[in-house]
Amino acid sequence: MSDNKAVFIIAEAGVNHNGSLELAKKLVLAAKDSGSDAVKFQTFKAERLVRRDVKQAAYQTANTGVEESQYEMLKRLELSDEDHEELNDFCIQKSIKFMSTPFDLDSIDFLASLKMEIWKIASGEITNVPYLRKVAAVAKEIILSTGMSTLEEVEFAVNIIESSGFDLKRLTLLHATSEYPCPVNEVNLKAMITLRDKFNVKIGYSDHTQGIHIPFLASAMGAEVIEKHFTLDRTLEGPDHKSSLEPSELLEMVTQIRQLPLVLGTGEKKPSISESKNIVLARKYIVTKQDIKAGDIFSDTNLNTMRAGGEISARYWDDVIGKISSKDYMLGDKINLEELNK
Repeated sequence: MSDNKAVFIIAEAGVNHNGSLELAKKLVLAAKDSGSDAVKFQTFKAERLVRRDVKQAAYQTANTGVEESQYEMLKRLELSDEDHEELNDFCIQKSIKFMSTPFDLDSIDFLASLKMEIWKIASGEITNVPYLRKVAAVAKEIILSTGMSTLEEVEFAVNIIESSGFDLKRLTLLHATSEYPCPVNEVNLKAMITLRDKFNVKIGYSDHTQGIHIPFLASAMGAEVIEKHFTLDRTLEGPDHKSSLEPSELLEMVTQIRQLPLVLGTGEKKPSISESKNIVLARKYIVTKQDIKAGDIFSDTNLNTMRAGGEISARYWDDVIGKISSKDYMLGDKINLEELNK
């Protein structure tokens, strides 16, 4: 990640390549076209990741329509070491950062051999002591997702990482809710601020909701990293396609987030350049409510405020009331500036 305050956007391809290198490369191209900073995959060997008798998560069964073990599902979604190497080279060619989340210790060694700089730790590893230590030993930067965790568990993981010699200035904590899709009422974006205040580290948000508006809100609240699943086609078979953005939606999300510096502005309260021309047209000015003769006293009986296109602003009402008119006015006339300056 760069040192500026632009949001670092990770297009999470995950396993939406369905085990196909060709499809994975198309995901890289879609991520690049969206303007994302990085495209992220998942690195694992099913036999090292999960016992063969562990069931799928409910959302995985719902999305795939197949009841099988996690092992059977994940085995179809592996990419070979050679695939990873080719993807890494392809990302370099296309000028987008290659990232992948390792899910076992051997995969950490393999990704380190690819000289991967930014490491993303999945929420499920937050209590995995040997894993956390090994990533901390090889990573230049760490992005740690905190789904399913308590604040105490996050503190435990942060302490393990720091005690392994890792500088917490290079750590980003991502708030996340590990449900797919995540119900809007369980997003809890304020927890992201809690992480920042508690650990004094960079913060971000890994989004599993449907749509693109919540990543935008998270960015406006101070997220420096946004991660979002995407796919080439939500109708493809696989556990994550249905809860992922399609390329046009990913592009729209990135475009909106990139506009945030313009939207947030400087914080100085003053008329913008474009609205300044409307001030004289929209504001009220002092006009007569009836005919006024020279020598009459201005009062709330004979004066009114209207859009009049200039002269004495209604702001100076109290300065005009009680003064003696220096000239005759007809109904609806603007009061002249010399009346204010007498």
